[in-house]
Amino acid sequence: MGSPTLNTVVPSLVLLILFFVLSFSTTVSSESNEEADALLKWKASLQSHNQSLLPSWPNATTNVSSKISPCAWSGISCNDAGRVIKISLPKIGLKGTLHDFSFSSFPHLAYLDLSYNELFGTIPPQISNLTNLTTLYFGGDQFSGNIPPEVGLMSHLELLHIDTNQLDGSIPPELGQLSSLVVLSLFFNHLNGSVPPSLGNLTNLQQLILFSNNLSGSIPPSLEYPMLTTLNLDFNHFTSYLPHNVCRGGALFRFTVSENHFQGTIPKSLRNCTSLIRVRLNGNNLTGNISEALGIYPNLTFIDLSRNNFYGEISSNFGECPKLGAINVSMNNITGGIPREIGNSSQLQALDLSLNHLVGEIPKELGKLNSLTKLILRGNQLTGRLPTEIGSFNELEYLDLSANRFNNSVPESLGNLLKLHYLGLSNNQFVQELPKELEKLVQLSELDASHNLFGGEIPFQICSLKSLEKLNLSHNNLSGSIPNCFEGMHGLSVIDISDNQLQGPVPNSTAFRNAPVEALEGNKELCGSVKGMQPCKVFSSHKQNSGAKWFAIVFPVLGALFVSMALIAIFILQKRKSDSGDRQSSNQNPQGLLSILNFEGKLLYDEIVRATNDFDAEYCIGNGGHGSVYRAKLPSGEVVAVKKFHSSLPCDQIADQKEFWTEVEALTEIRHRNIVKFYGFCSHARHSFLVYEFLERGSLAAILSSDAAAQELGWSHRMNVIKGVADALSYLHHDCLPPIVHRDISSKNLLLDLEYEAHVADFGIAKFLKPDSSNWTEFAGTYGYVAPELAYTMKITEKCDVYSFGVLVLEVIKGKHPRDFLSSISSSSLNTDTALDEMLDPRLPAPSCNVQEKLRSIVEVAFSCLNESPESRPTMKIVSRQLQISAPLTKS
Repeated sequence: MGSPTLNTVVPSLVLLILFFVLSFSTTVSSESNEEADALLKWKASLQSHNQSLLPSWPNATTNVSSKISPCAWSGISCNDAGRVIKISLPKIGLKGTLHDFSFSSFPHLAYLDLSYNELFGTIPPQISNLTNLTTLYFGGDQFSGNIPPEVGLMSHLELLHIDTNQLDGSIPPELGQLSSLVVLSLFFNHLNGSVPPSLGNLTNLQQLILFSNNLSGSIPPSLEYPMLTTLNLDFNHFTSYLPHNVCRGGALFRFTVSENHFQGTIPKSLRNCTSLIRVRLNGNNLTGNISEALGIYPNLTFIDLSRNNFYGEISSNFGECPKLGAINVSMNNITGGIPREIGNSSQLQALDLSLNHLVGEIPKELGKLNSLTKLILRGNQLTGRLPTEIGSFNELEYLDLSANRFNNSVPESLGNLLKLHYLGLSNNQFVQELPKELEKLVQLSELDASHNLFGGEIPFQICSLKSLEKLNLSHNNLSGSIPNCFEGMHGLSVIDISDNQLQGPVPNSTAFRNAPVEALEGNKELCGSVKGMQPCKVFSSHKQNSGAKWFAIVFPVLGALFVSMALIAIFILQKRKSDSGDRQSSNQNPQGLLSILNFEGKLLYDEIVRATNDFDAEYCIGNGGHGSVYRAKLPSGEVVAVKKFHSSLPCDQIADQKEFWTEVEALTEIRHRNIVKFYGFCSHARHSFLVYEFLERGSLAAILSSDAAAQELGWSHRMNVIKGVADALSYLHHDCLPPIVHRDISSKNLLLDLEYEAHVADFGIAKFLKPDSSNWTEFAGTYGYVAPELAYTMKITEKCDVYSFGVLVLEVIKGKHPRDFLSSISSSSLNTDTALDEMLDPRLPAPSCNVQEKLRSIVEVAFSCLNESPESRPTMKIVSRQLQISAPLTKS
């Protein structure tokens, strides 16, 4: 037989190639279909309402093995061979477990991101079948149980994020086998036990983030990674020494181990770690000479060494850290003086050296710190007179010089601190008069000048401080009378003038009327209508009500209003005499039924105590920071909600006092269908409480957290809730004088009645906006709803409520707090259609086209409320009008 010719060889080669191509294609197609089947099986295992969250994935009811590839599905990416290499489905609301996820079907998978969903249950050990996985994101889910040790078999893993879950147990030592690992993030879990020494094998690790767990014990010496850039062990229970060579690689940027029980000294390697940007060692038991432990850090922006046992003098090296923005070394045993070199830290914004043993004077060089917003030097042994240069802190908002040994007079230059909100001068040896220049501090909210040697009269210029809320002038040598202009300081809520030499009438203002006797005693001959004070002669013919400790309890029983005699005239009818106040209340009662209880307020007090079984937990329907809310059914059949404060107010905590009277003052001023009705209040040595209408469906937060209740809250109800809150806030901001900012708009403070009508509640931290005032106050509100500008300023405006309203709107539509979705909102790249698809609560049926259009309009309004710039947000009056025009209510 002859040799084959070219004509016969070529067709054979072609056939052979076609055979291999077809065989390969068949194999790939089969494997790709296996992946599709596995994905659809997992989709079918998710809770039913999740099916609409994956619209491009086919229904799992039919066998698609021979029909479709998953490469075009949302969240799925494939390689050139059609194999799944990436599954990315973060933040879409998936709810279910991973127990029906076939990990073995994805041998080529390199990237898996299921973060910030509602996945629960344990992490299956079969996850180790993902042998080629390099990136795993499970952060922000609801996984519980232990970290499976089988994760240690995933040898290609580089990024491991299982933070913000409910994991417990110990960190498995098998994680030390992940030699390629670059990031290990396990923060915000319930992990306990010690850190396994095997983690020292992770020589490529750059970020170790374990904060906010229950870890304890010692840190293994092996945890000294040459590539480390971030070490965060904050908020655990470690008791060991810090790693000795924590910075041996020279690339450490963030070293934060605060709020533990670390002992010993700061590692010497930290002194030469010039790459450091952020250092937090506060809240430990560290010791050592602070001046020897720290070096020069050209990139350092933040350092907190507070609440330790450091000694020695403050290092002058701080002056050679040009980017330093904050220094906190408070509550240590530091001695010596304040180094003048700190004045070279031109970007310094916060300096806290309080509660140490510093001596000497404040160096004049600190006057060069033009960016300083907070200076806290209290609780030292600083002496001398205050330098006039202190008036050059143009940006200063908080100044606390209390509990030192400063003497001489307060410099007039203090009046140049036009942005100052808090001024603490107490417990020093200041003499002469309070400087009249303080009248320039129009943004001042709190002034404490107590326990000094100030003399002369109270300067009437203090009345120019329209933003002032708290004033303490006690324990001085002040004489003369109290200026009458105090009666015009409507924002002043707390005052203490005790232990001076003041005499004459006490001004008839809210601050003095609410002041305890202790805040006025120790003077010469004060008189007036304030409780516990002798009447002035000019008013001696007026009768005094000396027996009542009952302030006001007003109940709607059988349609009538019960009004007590005591201070209800003050708080409800605002400065009118009690007899005319009773007539006014009578005129407002359409039935003409008015019962004067005299001292039978005690009867109603007893009824509430009996109705709640002395405030037994069985009747508790909610808890808050200052009190708990109870359901009380009175003998008349009326059901009321009673907010009982944790402390009894006559001898209470100041924070509870302030919230109690703020809520009383706010709620007696306002009447609106979408604001909870206020029936009265009682201040008693045993129990102090507020009484409201009882709203049957409870808080919006509770409704949205229950699948059954949330499904009852349909789209029309939800739109009605949104509009009701908008109307209430518009009323507070634009129809009340002065305007009222709620400051805590959130789903937990929104109550619904049987008709799903919204009622704004909890005015305990509300703020009355005063004209010509900065309206500065301390930080308050609910995390996740607070406007971003409050992170760097304490100025309260109506636009803070507008931002919170925007968050609430998205929560009502989404059915849960929008969380990380907020950070992705950008007005420049806003796509309302895409946003609405992501925002709809999957527990409700898909809205009709008409409703969907209205929801889209509402989301657009919400986005405008969430603008980072307060000035760019609309007013609530505009919001309310937009909601009425663009999405008129239609009953379901």
